[in-house]
Order: sequence, then structure tokens, then C-alpha cells
Amino acid sequence: MELRQLVYFVEVAKREHVSEAAFALHVAQSAVSRQISNLETELGVALFEREGRNIKLTTIGKLFLTHTETALKAIDNAKQLIDEHLDPERGTIKIGFPTSLASHTLPTVISAFKGKHPNVAFHLRQGSYKFLIDAVKNREIDLAFLGPVPRDDNDVEGTILFSEKILALLPSNHPLASKERIRLDQLRNDAFVLFPKGYVLHRLAIDACKQSGFKANVSSVGEDLDAIKGLVSAGIGVTLLPESTLYETMPKFTVKVPIEFPHVTRTVGMIIPKHRKLAPSEQLFYEFVKDFFSILQQYS
Repeated sequence: MELRQLVYFVEVAKREHVSEAAFALHVAQSAVSRQISNLETELGVALFEREGRNIKLTTIGKLFLTHTETALKAIDNAKQLIDEHLDPERGTIKIGFPTSLASHTLPTVISAFKGKHPNVAFHLRQGSYKFLIDAVKNREIDLAFLGPVPRDDNDVEGTILFSEKILALLPSNHPLASKERIRLDQLRNDAFVLFPKGYVLHRLAIDACKQSGFKANVSSVGEDLDAIKGLVSAGIGVTLLPESTLYETMPKFTVKVPIEFPHVTRTVGMIIPKHRKLAPSEQLFYEFVKDFFSILQQYS
């Protein structure tokens, strides 16, 4: 069994078409067909079955695909580790992040890192809270920025970089818009615009309202920050957002107001795998980020 055969097999399985796989691999269609045939002969099973002009994985083919992808990922990780040991300044780091850290925190720290280590490359992946945790566990990404930082997971290690306040974002014509600060229970009769259920910022807002003695009336939902801010700007409702999401992207016709009670905050930090040593370039970035925010805390 050759590595080339496995690579060809995965590409055909993804595209369900030999000629498209050959085009993507920059080889002749006959070469792909021959290698797949050799692989099936060696294994003694049929990995594909024809459906018209396309082909589909057999049941055993689907099982083989799962293990093949795992094996190829392990080989890629091993090669990356060797490359980075030879030169940590030329590695590639796969980083995950949530939408709430996309506009300020992530660009700030990556820009600062690239200023000192310009040859390190990044693959960035945005995702939900649970997705990012699972992706670190499954080695789909190397590390992730998160808020809040999980503290009770046996497979990931969390490092808190800073804590930030949760603010109320109100339409500019709201009766409380001119206040220097408010109590959250003053919004008990307002409609709320939140992330959907399952998003960590949804739960944070709901729990804060419960702590203030009322159940939030969620009238609208948005799956990204721009959508939520836009709905507040249009006067559809009010929302609660982390302070860092409102540094430089305040939408028109809105105001941000601090909440004096309850004191709502979240931690922001990074997670890395507990049971896998970081590659040299990953460790370089990880240490840089911790130092970067430690220095910021000293001057804040």
C-alpha cells in the first residue's frame, strides 16, 4: 500500500468522480483509476460502486475513508513537526476563533506577532464555542481563542488572557440611552436581540437577566455581530455584548451603556490540547500571546 494510493483514494471519495479528482491532483485520469484498482486488489474489497457517471463509496469504502483520513492527518502533522523543528520561524499555525473576537482581539495580536515573526503562516477558522473546543481536541486546529475560557474540560488546557465587561447596546432613541450606567432590570420590558440558543453569548445574556430577576424577551436572533448590531440600530431591540466587540465598530444610531448591576463579565483566553505537545511554531505563538496580554495588563 502506497501513500500515493491513499491520497488518490481520498480525493476520489470526496469528489465522487475520477476525472474531477485527477484534475485536482494534476495527474492523468488513467493514473488515478489504476492506483484505485491496485488499492482495491491489495485490500481484496471494492471501495467504490458506480452510479451512472459518478461513483459512490461502498460501506467498507466509507469505513476505510475514515481511517485513511486519520492516517493522512497524522502524517501531515508529523511532517509539519519536522519542518518546524528545522525552522520554527517558518511553521504554519491553525487557529480557531469566535465571531466576538474577530474584529479587534484577534487582528491585534496576530498583527503584533507577524511584526516579529513575519515568516510564520496562519490558517484561521471561525466557529462556535463548542466547535472550537472539539476542533482542538480532534487536531483540526492547533489552538483557539475563546471567551469564556473553559475550566473543567479534561482534554484542553485554558489560559485566561484578560477579563472584560459585558455592556448594554441600546438604540440611540432608547429612554435610557443618555444614562451613564444602568441596572439590567431596567431593561425587563424591552425586546432583546441575541445570538441563537447554543451560542455562549446567548446563555451569558439569559443568565444575567435571570440574576436580575426577569426572563429576557428574545424577539430576534442574529448569528453574527453585524446582524445583531444592525437590528439594535434599527430599533428592533436591545442586546448585551462584550466590551471588546464595541471598541471600533459601533453602529450608527446606537449607544453602549455600562451595567452597574449585576456585574457581568467574561474571561477571554486560549485553549490548547492537554495531551499533545505543541509544535515549535505553535509554542512560539502561544508564549508570545501570553506575554503580549501580560504586558497590556500592566499598562491598563
